[in-house]
Amino acid sequence: MSINNGVLPIALTMGDPSGIAPDITLLAWKHMHNQTPETPFFYIGDADHLAYRAELLGLSVPIQHINNVHECATIFHKALPVLHTDIANPKACGQACPENAPMIIQSIKTAVQLTTDKQACAIVTNPINKAVLYSQGFNHHGHTEFLASLTTGNENDAIMMLTAQDLRVVPLTTHVSLKDAIHAITPNAVTNMIIRLHHECIHQLGITNPRIAVAGLNPHAGEGGSMGYEDMLIITPAIEHAQDINPDITVSGPLSADTLFHSDARKNYDIALCMYHDQALIPVKTIDFHGGVNVTLGLPITRTSPDHGTAFPIAGTGTANPNSLINAITTASHMATTSQNGTKP
Repeated sequence: MSINNGVLPIALTMGDPSGIAPDITLLAWKHMHNQTPETPFFYIGDADHLAYRAELLGLSVPIQHINNVHECATIFHKALPVLHTDIANPKACGQACPENAPMIIQSIKTAVQLTTDKQACAIVTNPINKAVLYSQGFNHHGHTEFLASLTTGNENDAIMMLTAQDLRVVPLTTHVSLKDAIHAITPNAVTNMIIRLHHECIHQLGITNPRIAVAGLNPHAGEGGSMGYEDMLIITPAIEHAQDINPDITVSGPLSADTLFHSDARKNYDIALCMYHDQALIPVKTIDFHGGVNVTLGLPITRTSPDHGTAFPIAGTGTANPNSLINAITTASHMATTSQNGTKP
């Protein structure tokens, strides 16, 4: 059974149940279950744990076990659907519980399988704590790399995009030191990412003629070499090479990062390629700290997640903000529709 013009439900992973994932899941359902149109989501996790957390938060949220994800279409408006799986510590709250790691990982695997099998249209992943997973032998750098390994077999296929309101950014280098990031900025890396972003914008984001802005590395994009030569010798030739390879690519840069992200500048591009982690994430978190979304491009399925972590200290306190998860679910729904139920053309 499909819903909303053929869009299937969204698979929401449990994330780390000791953190705020249960809190924001419950709040997201309360916010979204009466919306029309809606893309229902189902939670892959422990229903007893969700019920415990709802009681702790004083939330009235009906929780219903499902055996088949297609049941979401008929029950989402009245209850939160849960594809139940037991966790070792169903009253975990506010502190790391390594004993729950195997089921956190299994929740992700189940979501991937259901989406790959076209029983779900997309995955939204709740936040995990990598240290908890590492303690149990998890050998992937992070959430995104694990998803890439499950879907394409190559962790390098994944592209991290962050979005908030009308801004989309992609960091060329991610979780490495600034010193290492500079060494990783090569002509081939920049060229290849521009070409990939052009493709992903069309097929995953539904932007017919994407405009790509490329941020400079140095202040004022090097200002003619007076503040560094990387922009002249690496980034500019890389942009030109990308356009030589595919003349349909619309790309500008390198552009001074200090003027790239204000509201008027954002009207001139659809996505910005940034050179390092903070250059991309600072504007996203400044524009909408509580509502930013992490989107994974480059995979054969649609995946989004909240742009925050597990927040152990506030788990169960009633202070967690669900906006990032709500936006992640909404973004996943739109992307799944664009990419034909989670599979790129």
